[in-house]
Amino acid sequence: MTTTDPSTSRQPLFSTVAIVASCAAFVVIGALQALYGPAIPALRQEFGISPAVAGFSLSGHFIGALLGVLVYHMLRGRLNNRALLAVSYLFMAVGAFLFALSPSWALALIGTFFAGLGYGGIDYGLNQLFAIGFGSRSTAMLNLLNGGFGVGAVVGPVLIGGLGAENYPWIFAAVGIMCALILLTLRGVAAWEPSLPGEGAARNGGARVLPIIASFIGIYVFHVAIETGVGGWEPTHLQAVGYGAAIAASATSAYWLAMTIGRFVVIPLSLRWSASAILNVCCAGMAVFLLLATIPVLAPYAYFGVGLMIAPIFPTCLPWLSRAVPSMSGASAYVIAASMLGGVAFPPLLGGVIDTTGVKFMPVVLFVLAVLCVVLGVWLSKNAPDHGSTTNTSGSVKAKH
Repeated sequence: MTTTDPSTSRQPLFSTVAIVASCAAFVVIGALQALYGPAIPALRQEFGISPAVAGFSLSGHFIGALLGVLVYHMLRGRLNNRALLAVSYLFMAVGAFLFALSPSWALALIGTFFAGLGYGGIDYGLNQLFAIGFGSRSTAMLNLLNGGFGVGAVVGPVLIGGLGAENYPWIFAAVGIMCALILLTLRGVAAWEPSLPGEGAARNGGARVLPIIASFIGIYVFHVAIETGVGGWEPTHLQAVGYGAAIAASATSAYWLAMTIGRFVVIPLSLRWSASAILNVCCAGMAVFLLLATIPVLAPYAYFGVGLMIAPIFPTCLPWLSRAVPSMSGASAYVIAASMLGGVAFPPLLGGVIDTTGVKFMPVVLFVLAVLCVVLGVWLSKNAPDHGSTTNTSGSVKAKH
């Protein structure tokens, strides 16, 4: 499967091997993000640190990831795709090895930062290329790519649990080895990112570009806030309404699994439905399921539904954004960075609201955010109609030289 230039040069964007390797890379970054938490008991024992200090491993990772997105974006156009992805894979490999083999906690934190830099570059770089590289199939391919992330996020903790937290160095070292192997497939990625047709810029008009980008950013921030809010507070909420700790934990695992299932389920749907239709259904579905979560007997099942609805939003909106504002090559960088900031900023804000209102009110707070997503999605459908997602368009033209 390749994406080709409609001109005589017919420059492919991805070879079949590169597509498979890219999906494997997302399995790896999904596993990496999910490995830190289960490794905390072993980290505390090995380095003699408190739980709060051990938690800095994830903070270092996300700080690096945010910088990785921004640096990758700034270097686009100066360095080609192969070079940027190669550096990203190298950073993640070096960071994973350093974290695995570090004799001190300070060096381990440096390892998480370097791994995060690579993670951010891979996340942004591959999402950006998949968003523009497959024409009418871009939404389906992005859901496939990000579905791999979910698979990794499920498999990572299972590996830690099966092998034992004390063996975390071997698992992180395996992440580094996988990154090194994926490096060998980069010849299958086009050196230069293809340009998108300029007709979308004229269709939307320069005056609407900023409101369109702001609306996409709003959707990304709010839906990530819902995602992290449910993931962080679902067990507490379920126990508060009468469920046991074991059931609450199982329901939360099912919620994360639903986010993986949802991305694979939407792949065939995205070949028939426009991105705007999928977004509006998902946002409305989030709101409905969050209301149902206020009913104790339905809450565990409702949260599973929330996971299914959240799943397609991130990968579905990126190709729509690229078509809506093709004149703004950095638009996807802004929304991906915003989604990361939302994941960092909203959990403590939500915690403050819950301290004031009580945890039983949590689904209602998140319902308000879902309604905001609905409003933004409807506005985008009217002001940035997604003309390209269900037509047989090519995602690339002449490669830049």
